[in-house]
Amino acid sequence: MAAVGVGGSTAATGPGAVSAGALEPGSATAGNVKHLALFLHEAVLVQYVDTLKLAVPSLIYTLQNNLQYVAISNLPAATFQVTYQLKILTTALFSVLMLNRSLSRLQWASLLLLFTGVAIVQAQQAGGGGPRPLDQNPGAGLAAVVASCLSSGFAGVYFEKILKGSSGSVWLRNLQLGLFGTALGLVGLWWAEGTAVARRGFFFGYTPAVWGVVLNQAFGGLLVAVVVKYADNILKGFATSLSIVLSTVASIRLFGFHLDPLFALGAGLVIGAVYLYSLPRGAVQAITSASASASGPCIHQQPPGQPPPPQLSSRGDLITEPFLPKLLTKVKGS
Repeated sequence: MAAVGVGGSTAATGPGAVSAGALEPGSATAGNVKHLALFLHEAVLVQYVDTLKLAVPSLIYTLQNNLQYVAISNLPAATFQVTYQLKILTTALFSVLMLNRSLSRLQWASLLLLFTGVAIVQAQQAGGGGPRPLDQNPGAGLAAVVASCLSSGFAGVYFEKILKGSSGSVWLRNLQLGLFGTALGLVGLWWAEGTAVARRGFFFGYTPAVWGVVLNQAFGGLLVAVVVKYADNILKGFATSLSIVLSTVASIRLFGFHLDPLFALGAGLVIGAVYLYSLPRGAVQAITSASASASGPCIHQQPPGQPPPPQLSSRGDLITEPFLPKLLTKVKGS
């Protein structure tokens, strides 16, 4: 499960129902296996309609994970890391369509910049930027990345819509996702490698490198939850940019990846777009107001020898000198 969160009440009250607060660490019933079983039975099995809603994003997430392995098998790690940032574009588009979310002009501009950067990187890849293994197919890798980004954007927005439209906690939703994901993964494994698994065992081929990938994926999911809870969008943008840089450096050192100016330009555009898109709206407004004030206020130059024009108070009255009587007449149109 990618995240463990704390939410409000989960299941509706009923026989055997246990609130999520009763399962929190430090409570009187924390660690009580019986209460946990009753709670899961109520939330997962009794309210099966609510559980079935998670089958759609779980199926899509399972498909997305497999597409990522197809993509990374056919693309250099640096190219995959840059191209995979298209998930920001797909998530934004699905958020606008499904959640009626509005984007600022800067965010739309950053999405266009992101698409331009990815296009430049793919043009460099199609142009034969550096040697590549013979078993890699860049076309298949690009198709897998695009499909993975589309599935990631849709599943993420759909999951967010479910969370905001129900009282279930995040950890319960992740448990439901994990149940469906595990079942679908086992079905796919048995369909593709059922004979080999039956002959050699489920854990055949689990080398230390494979276990390292499994643990890294699990730790990465928990780390995302920590980042979402304790960090802001700017730090997430910096983390994404750092991942692109580290992937590029590792590809150069481990796989002989050739870094040319075209790839550097595309990657730079993607990094800049991620940072701009991650800026909160308050910071964008502050930058806009600061740039407007930097140009200075518009001062009306009075011709020489002419008295200054009268000033208006906050109520709309004309303000005169202290020794003159005040004009109580309202300004026309006020």
